[in-house]
Amino acid sequence: MDRWLAMRVFVKVAETESFAKTARAVHMSAPAVTRIIAALEDLVGARLLVRTTRSVKTTEAGARYLTDCRRILGDIAEAEAAAAGHYSEPSGTLAITAPILFGQMHVLPIITEYLDSYPGMRARTLFIDRQVNIVEEGLDLAVRIGHLADSGLTAIRVGAVRHLICGAPAYLEKHGTPRTPAELKDHRIVASDSSWALPDWRFAAGQRITIDPVLMCNTNQAVIDAARSGWGLTRVLHYQVGPALQAGELQVVLEEFEEPPLPIHLVYPQGRQAPAKVRAFVDMAVERLRGIRFLAERPRNANSPARERRSPLRAAPVVRPRSRAQAR
Repeated sequence: MDRWLAMRVFVKVAETESFAKTARAVHMSAPAVTRIIAALEDLVGARLLVRTTRSVKTTEAGARYLTDCRRILGDIAEAEAAAAGHYSEPSGTLAITAPILFGQMHVLPIITEYLDSYPGMRARTLFIDRQVNIVEEGLDLAVRIGHLADSGLTAIRVGAVRHLICGAPAYLEKHGTPRTPAELKDHRIVASDSSWALPDWRFAAGQRITIDPVLMCNTNQAVIDAARSGWGLTRVLHYQVGPALQAGELQVVLEEFEEPPLPIHLVYPQGRQAPAKVRAFVDMAVERLRGIRFLAERPRNANSPARERRSPLRAAPVVRPRSRAQAR
């Protein structure tokens, strides 16, 4: 048995939680993948995987073995790349996913700067308002907004983002400014039916208000445009309306009732063994994203004039996600 191949197959099964998906990824038949895993389990003398009706999960022994396999395979890949002279210079195509507006506003400028810095590189983006499995989709890294599940991916926190309720000054002058979340029932609400939207709007101290939108839009940009036109109130993420707030086109309400900000992470699979193209982009992206005012870790008055400053996150360490909650 080719032990290195078996370890690679095992890692892929653990990441995709599927024998069939692994078979397609490694260009084998599903029975061949099953035989390799069975032989590997015989070799190590422990059961590594357990099948459920919907997926495949690692056992306790399998989870420990998975960590060791990733480290060993990463060391091998690093040694081979160094021997071939490819490790230190980014090459190939970098594939990145991020939420649509965040990608357009903040990730795309970093990508173009990155491509200018490394002329031999290419890039591919998947800007989409839902979380995708970066391993299954063949992506190198992702921007995640929200609390991360324990996925085994390496995560670097680059900032935080607030959920704001806002409306145009003309709307607030005509309809009044809500003073408590309960008063939202007296206002016209514009909401998105994307994965960002929830039936309840959550506030500090666990308070929830069920919303009844008069206007539902399928994109966040349409929601923002409707609010800017003075049609109603909406709830969005700070970075999505930062320029509109700065220009005075929108004004934040109920700021004192906001729930805690959502963390923003760059996540990728390989940790310190990540290829040069990923490490170079991460280094650049961390510095750029941590310098954006609307992603600052410490929330400030959202209606105040904009003043660029560096976030105190510059020295923050690489962290591994622990809690399981909503991730975006």
